Amino acid sequence: MRTENTSTAPVKQAIGYARVSTRDQADNGHSLEAQQAKIEAYATLHDLQLMGVAIDDGYSGKDLDRPGIEKVLGMIRRRAVDVVIVAKLDRITRSVRDLGDLIERFDASGIQFASVADNIDTNTAAGRLVLNVMASVAQWEREVIGERTSDALAHMRANGRRVSRFAPYGYRLTADGAVEPDAHEQEAVVMIRQLRANGMKLDKIGAELEAQGFHARNGQRLSAKTIRGVVIRGR
Repeated sequence: MRTENTSTAPVKQAIGYARVSTRDQADNGHSLEAQQAKIEAYATLHDLQLMGVAIDDGYSGKDLDRPGIEKVLGMIRRRAVDVVIVAKLDRITRSVRDLGDLIERFDASGIQFASVADNIDTNTAAGRLVLNVMASVAQWEREVIGERTSDALAHMRANGRRVSRFAPYGYRLTADGAVEPDAHEQEAVVMIRQLRANGMKLDKIGAELEAQGFHARNGQRLSAKTIRGVVIRGR
């Protein structure tokens, strides 16, 4: 049940949302702690009762398939909140289409949306206008960058140059862009192929390699996708 201010109108209930991708974690300005602090400060300034902050740690903003977003939408469906707050617009999504979908859902449920850093509040016509303009410009910039990248990669392929930024597991890139075996990862490659030949499942292979001190380049357990790639290349 929503609490009420003893003097005037009911106190609005708010839910915050924060996200970092793997790349964002190195950026202090995008850290979860920094985002939460901005959300809490906004709620205090506008006399909102903050019910919590839904967090997606290590998720890309390219789509809405994230547990934190699902939590926010679930609270909206239950009509448990009045306001959704983010520290910055691109924390909730980087897609204009998804942003439009979210705003439609918010509007249909009478939900106010606020982005602290962008000074956006959909409770006002000006806030809605700024939100739509910013989202459209951001999408245009990404599309232009994508077109330029595609043209550059096509040119490199046409000239016989390697275009991937990463060497496959078991190898590494040299300074001139050539590929050479990585001694440590090659030990893991041998183990992967032996374990798979013995009938072990991909996820079990990842667990066994982790126990032996072998990890993915991000320090996590080797994924089934990476292991499958090693197996396929060995056939």
